[in-house]
Amino acid sequence: MDCMCINCAHDDAATWERMIGQLRRAEQSLGRSCRVVMDLAGPKLRTGPIEPGPAVVRACPRRDAFGRVIAPDRIWLTAEEAPHPPPSPADACLLVSASWLARLRTGKCVKLTDARDARRVFTVVDVADGGCWVEASQTTSLVPGTVLLHERGVAWGNSRETSVGDLPPKENAISLCQGDLLVLTRDLRPGRSATTDSSGRILTPAMIGCTIPEVFDDVRSGDAIWFDNGKIGGVIERVEDRHVLVRIMQARLQGVKLRADKGINLPESPLRLAALTVKDLEDLIFVAQHADVVELSFANSARDIEMLQQQLAHFGNRQPAIVLKVETRRAFENLPEILLTAMRMSCCGVMIARGDLAVECGFERLAEVQEEILWICEAAHIPVIWATQVLETLGKEGMPSRAEITDAAMGHRAECVMLNKGPHMVSAVRVLDDILRRMQAHQDKKRAMLRELCLAHALPVGPDTAPATDRANTPGSS
Repeated sequence: MDCMCINCAHDDAATWERMIGQLRRAEQSLGRSCRVVMDLAGPKLRTGPIEPGPAVVRACPRRDAFGRVIAPDRIWLTAEEAPHPPPSPADACLLVSASWLARLRTGKCVKLTDARDARRVFTVVDVADGGCWVEASQTTSLVPGTVLLHERGVAWGNSRETSVGDLPPKENAISLCQGDLLVLTRDLRPGRSATTDSSGRILTPAMIGCTIPEVFDDVRSGDAIWFDNGKIGGVIERVEDRHVLVRIMQARLQGVKLRADKGINLPESPLRLAALTVKDLEDLIFVAQHADVVELSFANSARDIEMLQQQLAHFGNRQPAIVLKVETRRAFENLPEILLTAMRMSCCGVMIARGDLAVECGFERLAEVQEEILWICEAAHIPVIWATQVLETLGKEGMPSRAEITDAAMGHRAECVMLNKGPHMVSAVRVLDDILRRMQAHQDKKRAMLRELCLAHALPVGPDTAPATDRANTPGSS
């Protein structure tokens, strides 16, 4: 890679500095240079918190097609007074009494009655430093207070039993279907799903908060609203002082789950949000000292660019290049004016941030919009970053889809292609490099290179199929 991108929406300056230090060591080791790009978080609209789910652990052993257990659940038991993390991956971790835990021996059994009043038995398979491993061969639901018992003969009386300690609550989500009403609130009190009566009729609609309540002043009845990267679509029915009523219009037929900290898009609302937030201004102190490139998120107008230029001017001669992330409908519509303002800087670029941009402009229009951005940036001699979900399945799962390969090849018309994180990222970088090297002989930005085709060498040549050059010199040929 030629650039490492740090997302300022996550972590802090100390962590960013360690990331950059790791990069510098890699540069020295490999004899390569790599630029540091820092992406300002910007005013990202997100859903607020949701009431936590129940504190329950469910052990579910894997079974074959005949229902036979092929892999029991592995549960790590550790002392509540001095808990130790499991030495290897565990399906569940339970806190128990230290004195009770000390009596466990390999091969012994632990008996219990789970949260569904089902009698269950765990088998002790290993006693290790800091804890003990048990296996569950039956589906078991455990909650705080579930009583675990030694088998008889190991202990007597009250020393036979212990109670499961505190468990982390499950992450919760709001269930939504087409036609449902969702209350979007100004405050960040925990959201919840709709409540219903005994016949299934809704008593109180679902509710969730919004991280930037100022947008309530700019939305109007009839405006479209999207959640979670366009997975859930709705229309604002009514705007009130403390909340907005949203009618869900687009969702999977079987319903969808809306979780906390998911993106909100209001493509038709004239939002008056500055691209630089208070957090961004604080982060700029570090960014100006360490970054080669700073990316401005949600830049919607020329004024947003001017604000960034003014802030960077405060940090002296070290001026990082700026990249404008085009990720809203307003940014696309104002792009000519935005580019003219950005070109006052000595070095600038544009990122086609196709995630939010697709939601804002409509997925069916994304191909046309990104094409226009490529054309106008080429006319202005401004480099472009092709971003969002490039080779994402390959990076996350190790195998790309066919559509991803074609999409990555399209990225050759930009100057830079950005990959996101994933466990198979080294493979993704190698595949991307191979694709772009193959494509560079066919395409230079928007111009076809008319390279000779590999297929041309497979054309049959014989007395009746002379090469094309010979036929061109034959009298009467055309």
